[in-house]
Amino acid sequence: MKVIIFGATGSIGRLAAEEMIKAGHTVSAFARHPERLKLDHPDLNRFAGDALNAEEVLNAVAGHDAVVITLGAGTARRSVIRSQGTLNVIQAMQAHGVRRLICQSTLGARESWPNLNFWWKRVMFGALLAPVFRDHELQEQMVAASGLDWTIVRPSAFTDAATRRPVIEDVSPAARGLDLKIARADLARFLSRQLGETTYLGRAVGLSS
Repeated sequence: MKVIIFGATGSIGRLAAEEMIKAGHTVSAFARHPERLKLDHPDLNRFAGDALNAEEVLNAVAGHDAVVITLGAGTARRSVIRSQGTLNVIQAMQAHGVRRLICQSTLGARESWPNLNFWWKRVMFGALLAPVFRDHELQEQMVAASGLDWTIVRPSAFTDAATRRPVIEDVSPAARGLDLKIARADLARFLSRQLGETTYLGRAVGLSS
């Protein structure tokens, strides 16, 4: 399968590219500076571009079978890269007839809000990262209304090391007492898996230890 990853030089995008290549897919890495992706493989292509530039996104999506969005804004708290970049991706997919979309969001969005603890509800998403959270919610609304074959993936907070408890897949909105952590490597493997599975087609799926 020919896959393009938007946000491929981020911490999740890089690992997802590696996992997808291992699984036998041909991966295109779309980023403003794709040369920063420290991965050398014959099945890896690089596209330099800005997800906020609709024309660049349109040109990049052509010829692919699936799209994976792992867009992030680093430390910027008021960026609209997730929502506006995702809108450009959706419109490009619709224009080229590309159906499969896997979009990374965050646990806590929409009906998964009850999964969060006080710290995440009131301090992080309620105050410090409120604009980021609103952009995630807008992103999800666009994906769900796209008419594409979409899956929204909602990970909890990232760690580099393995989590203390096993990761729960498809976290119920009723789940409480979660550690609210997931290893980046576990998330990358899950994103790669979705290219060959339809279990969560047309659904949002939460991941957390």
